[in-house]
Amino acid sequence: MNANSKILVTGATGNVGRQVVSRLLTAHVGEVRALTRTPDAARLPQQADVRQGDLADSGALESALEGVDAVFLMWPFHSAEPAAVVVDAVQRHARRVVLLSSGAVQSGLPWDRQPHPVGRSHRAVEQLIEGSALRWTHLRPSTFAANALWWADQIRTGDAVRGAYGAAAMAPLHEADIAAVAVRALTDDGHDAATYTLTGPDVLTQAEQVRVIGEALGRPLRWQELSREAARQLLLADAAIPDSFVEVLLDGYAEMLDTPRPVTTGTVEEITGAPARTLHQWALDHADAFRRRR
Repeated sequence: MNANSKILVTGATGNVGRQVVSRLLTAHVGEVRALTRTPDAARLPQQADVRQGDLADSGALESALEGVDAVFLMWPFHSAEPAAVVVDAVQRHARRVVLLSSGAVQSGLPWDRQPHPVGRSHRAVEQLIEGSALRWTHLRPSTFAANALWWADQIRTGDAVRGAYGAAAMAPLHEADIAAVAVRALTDDGHDAATYTLTGPDVLTQAEQVRVIGEALGRPLRWQELSREAARQLLLADAAIPDSFVEVLLDGYAEMLDTPRPVTTGTVEEITGAPARTLHQWALDHADAFRRRR
C-alpha cells in the first residue's frame, strides 16, 4: 500500500477494529475510513475519516466503500444471510479484503458441514469471498482475551468469578495481536489467499484465566463453578451478551471439555515479528476495567 491508499475498517469501534484503525494511522498508509453506528461517541483518532453506518445499511456501506482499495471486514452477524450483498458491494469497489473470521471454522469442510454454528456462518462468508474477484486473507482467531471483560463486574465487586465449565481450556488472544496481523495483511504483499490461525501463547482453563488476571491485578481471584442453568441465568442477565448467543456460548464451552486441548500457533510472531501477548499482559492493559470502584 502507498501513501495514497484508502482502507475501510468495519466494526471500527470494536475491540479489534479500534486497534486496526490506530495501527493503520500510525503506519501512515494513506486514508483510513472507519465505519461505525455512532460516530459522535466513537472516540476514534482525529485523523480517521469516520463514517456512520454498518454492514446492514447498504447505502452507508456503498458510500463508505467509494474509492477504497482494501477493507478490514469484521462479520458481526450470527448468520451469513447478508453476506452475499456485502461481499458484492466490497468487490465492486475494493481490490483486497481481510476477513476477521472465527477459530470455530474447521479447515477442509464446506460451510454446511461445519459442526459449530459460528463456524458455519463464518465459513459461508469465507467461501463467498473466495469465489469473488477480491484478493483475500482470512484471520481465524482463537478465543478473544477480551471475553474476560464479561467477568469485570464480578471482579470489581468480589474475589470470585462464577460460571460453568471452569475446566474448559482455550488459548486467549490479545486483540492487539489480531489487529497487528490484520494491518500486515492489509498493507503488505504476500498474504493473498492465506488463512491464518491465530492463538495466544498459552492454553488456559477458565479457572486458570481468573487466577492469571488476579496475579496481574495484585489480588487473589478464584473460580466458582456453577451449574449450566445457573450460568445460563447469569449470562442472560448480562446486557452485553445477546440472549441468542448464550446457548451457543455454553455449548461451545461444553464441547471444549470433550475435545483435545487446543494447540497454540506461532502465526502472530511469524507475521508481525513479535510474539503473541500473554493473558497476563492483556490483563495489565485492561486493569482499569477490573479495579474496584471507590
